Amino acid sequence: MVRLVAMTELEFQTYFEYDVQRYAQEHIKAGDWHPSEALRKSREEHQRLLPHGLASKNQYLFSIEDEELGTKLGIIWFAVRDTGQHPSVFVYDLLIYEEFRRRGYGTQTLVALEEKVKSLGIDTISLHVFAHNGAARALYEKAGYKAKGLHMSKRLFS
Repeated sequence: MVRLVAMTELEFQTYFEYDVQRYAQEHIKAGDWHPSEALRKSREEHQRLLPHGLASKNQYLFSIEDEELGTKLGIIWFAVRDTGQHPSVFVYDLLIYEEFRRRGYGTQTLVALEEKVKSLGIDTISLHVFAHNGAARALYEKAGYKAKGLHMSKRLFS
């Protein structure tokens, strides 16, 4: 089984820089951002969401660990959003490190996430997944997540 362990400052700094790069690449791959602006846009978005790093209000960043082995398997980052109707959680990132994928850790992490969210008194979890990430889509669908909308586009010129 997995457990969610609060990220240390060193883990956060390493993750932050890695995720700025990764998120920029995902937007390039999706065709959302031009390569010349992707890194800047990604950094701006990360800084907007995490202005005070780990101490940023309503942001939760955890390392995912194998309980028995104590091995770091990945990270999960979510935020509590209170838009007025009732609070909900939005998952910004769920990353299982490459060498631990396809072993059930993603599913176990989603179960641990649900327990954490319930402990906060919240009953709704939302997330975004890039359409080109079939493995993530399959994981979330298997765990019971349903699409609430679908953003589509068509490129007219290459």
